[in-house]
Amino acid sequence: MVSLIFTVLNEAHSLPELLDSIAAQTRMPDEVVICDGGSRDGTLALLQAERRFPLRIIEAPGANISRGRNLAIAAAMHDLITCSDAGVCLHPEWLARIVQPLEAGAHSLVAGFFLPKFRTPFEMAMSATVLPALEDISATTFLPSSRSVAFHKSTWQAAGGYPEWIDYCEDLLFDFAARDACGPFTFVPDAIVYFRPRGSLRSFYKQYYLYARGDGKANLWLRRHLIRYATYIAFPLLLAVIMAVAAPWNALAALVLLLGAAAYLRTPYRQLTRLWQSASTAEKLRAALWPPVIRVAGDIAKMAGYPVGLAWRRRRCSAHAAAPDETGQSPAEKT
Repeated sequence: MVSLIFTVLNEAHSLPELLDSIAAQTRMPDEVVICDGGSRDGTLALLQAERRFPLRIIEAPGANISRGRNLAIAAAMHDLITCSDAGVCLHPEWLARIVQPLEAGAHSLVAGFFLPKFRTPFEMAMSATVLPALEDISATTFLPSSRSVAFHKSTWQAAGGYPEWIDYCEDLLFDFAARDACGPFTFVPDAIVYFRPRGSLRSFYKQYYLYARGDGKANLWLRRHLIRYATYIAFPLLLAVIMAVAAPWNALAALVLLLGAAAYLRTPYRQLTRLWQSASTAEKLRAALWPPVIRVAGDIAKMAGYPVGLAWRRRRCSAHAAAPDETGQSPAEKT
């Protein structure tokens, strides 16, 4: 017996496609438990009208994604939990494939995969620039998005549930805790969900700003972020020094810039040539313009968001250190 859970908030525009894809599963979930975080756009009406599969709605206005998932999993009637997300479409074999290792009895955690479902040249370029290719993923170390995972309810309990104190990167923190408690994920690459990438540069910037802020709050990937800051500082300085030495060295500066850009954009353009097979020449040309812009915008968003998250973490740690316990003493006073 399998429960499918996810959270929603104002998803009336995307929910019909997700509900249709659940109804089209070759193996149906035995129940679907959905936590709504306070929708005001018709989401609840769509859910309440669904009759093709057993569905329960939990209303929790103000709940973040972690809180919503925890409420839905706690309310689920079955031990096998499959987790997806609003804004996606499930492959018809998704549920059957992702629960198979769990039902075989040898695994506690299963990671599925996700593929883009783009509609515009910008979304095509976005998919090529920010999403990993299947061949670039290490099955032994892959940490999945919770739009495509499955686990036992006892695994969720052992991991301490999804961390409700953080608003972004919650699925990554859950992955770490679950893996530490129960062992590595089993990767099932053909358990696929499809999702639509961000449709504008503004929404993409906001998304990556919030992701990086979440990294800072969770104290994740410090080395990776420092390398990004160093690159954006050191590379322009190197070019400036080369160009300042003498005019003949300008050609060398141009070569350094060209080689750096080629390395920076090699993977996005390699991905793009795979994605645009059925696109028109005009669509290919428009898509080809976007990877450098998307890359730089994403990096700027991350560099802006990460220190904000670190500052939040410092304030939280300071408040925790100053908070008195049941004896009336703060941790700082005890030391």
